[in-house]
Amino acid sequence: MTRLILASQSPARTKLLHNAGIAHEVLVSDVDEDAVQARYGVTDPHDTALLLARAKAEAVASLPEADGAIVIGCDSVFEFDGEAHGKPYTADIARERMLRMSGSMGVLHTGHWLVDCRDTDTDTEDGDGDARGTGATLGSVSSAEVHFMEMSTEEIETYIATGEPLQCAGSFTIDGYGGAFIRKVDGDPHTVVGLSISTLRALLGQANVGITELWTGGAVDPADVRAE
Repeated sequence: MTRLILASQSPARTKLLHNAGIAHEVLVSDVDEDAVQARYGVTDPHDTALLLARAKAEAVASLPEADGAIVIGCDSVFEFDGEAHGKPYTADIARERMLRMSGSMGVLHTGHWLVDCRDTDTDTEDGDGDARGTGATLGSVSSAEVHFMEMSTEEIETYIATGEPLQCAGSFTIDGYGGAFIRKVDGDPHTVVGLSISTLRALLGQANVGITELWTGGAVDPADVRAE
């Protein structure tokens, strides 16, 4: 059976894959996002999302634990008023962003990068039933417009106090407390969560893997994350 490794420690992405019945493992690298962006000087939010997704996927793909598997890396960047918003980390930054976002809209870009680490020398299938690898390394970005409702100062302060927005691109989620402030999404809602299942399906297809091959219902314990 084809192994899929998610190169992300995001509980939301793990939960999304699990709910979609997609068997996977979680393996996280120690990629320094700021260092990657400084090295390439990428400022466009769309390209930044793809660059960071690629950095994470390739870092995990280089680990011995990834041998024989397909690795998918993801990263999300929120574009608002022409600016790229990653995780705010502090209450002050989250507050400033949310006050501006109230009653407005932005675009959430989620980059996806797939690396096929399976053996490309296998004729068809080996004795263990592992299919031949393609050597593919490819990516795609899924983007969705997020329209926010008006938010009161009290609501924003209460939301920040939960701690949820501090670790999320754009300072909000759609699958948690933050969903109460989202009026509508134009595009794939999974993109806003952080991983587009339809984009994953397309990338897997280019690596000659059907997504239904991963429909095993296998559960992944979010606590079982190995940091390398």
